[in-house]
Amino acid sequence: MKILFIEPAIFLSAFAFTLNSPLTTQYIYQRIWKETSNYSYIESSNISECETNKSNPIYELQKEVQKKASLFSLQIDLSGLIPGIVVTFILLSNSDQKGRKGALILPSIGALSSNIWLCLVSYLDLPIQFLIASTFITAFCGNTTTFLGACFAYIVDQCKEEKQKTLRIAIIDLILGLVTGLTGLSSGYFIRKLGFMWTYFIVSLALATNLIYILFFLEDSISISSPKDTSLSWSKKFKKLFLRAYMLFKNVSFKQRTLLCLLLFTMITYFFVVIGSSPIFILYELNSPLCWDEVFIGYGSALASVSFLTSFLGIWLFSFCLKDIYIVFIGICTTTGGMVMVTFARTTLMMLLVRIPFLFTFMPMSVLRSMLSKVVPPTEQGTLFACIAFLETLTGITAVSAFNGIYSATVAWFSGFTFLLSAGLLLIPGISLSVIMCTRWNEDHALLIQEESGEDI
Repeated sequence: MKILFIEPAIFLSAFAFTLNSPLTTQYIYQRIWKETSNYSYIESSNISECETNKSNPIYELQKEVQKKASLFSLQIDLSGLIPGIVVTFILLSNSDQKGRKGALILPSIGALSSNIWLCLVSYLDLPIQFLIASTFITAFCGNTTTFLGACFAYIVDQCKEEKQKTLRIAIIDLILGLVTGLTGLSSGYFIRKLGFMWTYFIVSLALATNLIYILFFLEDSISISSPKDTSLSWSKKFKKLFLRAYMLFKNVSFKQRTLLCLLLFTMITYFFVVIGSSPIFILYELNSPLCWDEVFIGYGSALASVSFLTSFLGIWLFSFCLKDIYIVFIGICTTTGGMVMVTFARTTLMMLLVRIPFLFTFMPMSVLRSMLSKVVPPTEQGTLFACIAFLETLTGITAVSAFNGIYSATVAWFSGFTFLLSAGLLLIPGISLSVIMCTRWNEDHALLIQEESGEDI
């Protein structure tokens, strides 16, 4: 008997992704360190492989390794850009007719294959350039954004009330946060005790379990319609997918279209900064004067993941006295303050305290998804989340690539410049949100949607 319960799949996928991300970043850093220098990277010791004395030759070596690691991460991210965004849009758009499970299964297969490949690269000590192949595998099968987009669409399919929709979306982010916290806390010990190869193997086991659950235990949230366009060529089918997204914006009034575009713009620009700056935190912490080892990085990741829980609690509490748009504004403002603090964090204590302003970082993402789902009619939810996932994939890869490039270019003279730039860029979604607040279009449109829903009943 199959069940309509997507949360176990989200749990396993989040565990695999949040363990894989710092694992790969540190693997790249250590491999480049060994290939660049005659010094062996010190593992399983209390000695930090980080020099703070600028007169020491190792200090310049650290800067070089930081730069090379950042540039290599940039190459990996760019290699999967085009296939990733195309596959994401195709899978999620087709899920309206073909069912959600297809958009869940293929990314799961890609993630499992990719981690098996990473396990082999680590075990056989293959050239580091072979890591790029793992990006191609996930790009052509659908990446994490594709999987989460299908999960959000799966949840919305089951929600009939608007409040229930907001709560279920927030619960997904809560699950992501709890898993991220536990994984971040233990990631350093995984690497130190088991090494990279066995840690990749554990990630692969989690992904294999996830795939089995989706294939044999999860029921599709929508009934699969019989194909009506079997005679169409692939090119016409492809055009038809993008036509659905175009009609999402065309068949609405000017105010509705403007509101939809402003909400998407606010969400994507905020997403750009948050996702782009995330991997830079690890490189920043590995660098002097912090000189964190893998265990401290795990502690930092665990503290950062608390923001998922506090963001959920913030949404729950603020919703009693504030409208959605004000909750988003609070999240943007506190995140901006956190970015400014990171810029000038020079001690371990300061870097740990920096996590406090980031407590509400993920509130804007959850609330904006809910606001967007309320703007679009129930019959077009699949297309909406396909557009969101498409934009998130494009924005995520572009953001990580851009931030890695900026950090690589500025780390030698001011390692905190990237975070100061992030604080400035957060003014963009803040201004966009202010336009919505001043025009009060969101309130007018909410009334309109209620009227349309009433007519359908």
